[in-house]
Amino acid sequence: GSTIGALRMRKDQTEFINLKENALIDDRAMQAGFAAIKEGVTELEIGEAINNHFISEGAKPQFCIVGSGPNGAFPHHHTGDRKVEYGDAVLIDIGGRKGTFPSDMTRMSVLGEPPEGYLEIHAIVERAVQAAMAAAKPGVMAKEVDAAARDVITEAGYGEFFVHRLGHGLGIDIHEPPYITATSEVILDEGMVFSVEPGIYLQGRFGVRLEEIVILRSEGPEILSELTRETNFIT
Repeated sequence: GSTIGALRMRKDQTEFINLKENALIDDRAMQAGFAAIKEGVTELEIGEAINNHFISEGAKPQFCIVGSGPNGAFPHHHTGDRKVEYGDAVLIDIGGRKGTFPSDMTRMSVLGEPPEGYLEIHAIVERAVQAAMAAAKPGVMAKEVDAAARDVITEAGYGEFFVHRLGHGLGIDIHEPPYITATSEVILDEGMVFSVEPGIYLQGRFGVRLEEIVILRSEGPEILSELTRETNFIT
């Protein structure tokens, strides 16, 4: 790759401070999205609450995926006018930008009783996140981190439903090197910033994705978000 590309993969302290600030704004925007979820509200209305929150903190909304019920089973669902119903799992993947760098995070919410199988799927995806975090160290190849997460999901019997790479670098662009894929032999290094976002997508039912942005430290990944990955249950 280019020298610029190599430089951009490693973030310094000033860049880290801006990334961290954006991650915390994203945490609050996510909570604004959760607060907007109720029976009969549309995905777009939830998205509007999220975008309004970003704007209120001086951040520019960058993207907003709100996938309710079966829409959550499409990883790149376009937020639309489907109304949230009781028993829906709602997948929210959002990012904003204040200053140089963007944020990017995915969390799950459930209105009422979770759909059948949801709790099991969420637990598997959470274990996959944790496996990736444990595997990510300087000197490790990106594909080893993808494999750590993918193996958890495959061993649980859902490998065919994890249909995308584990992650991507985050910097001036929301998607940039290093890409965390099943074949990438990029050597991870201190200061690299990337997403860890395993998912399981059950067509016609729901999807679960949990996404963190991390900066790689000598001892392993530091998660930028401070918002729990546990499901946000709304009664």
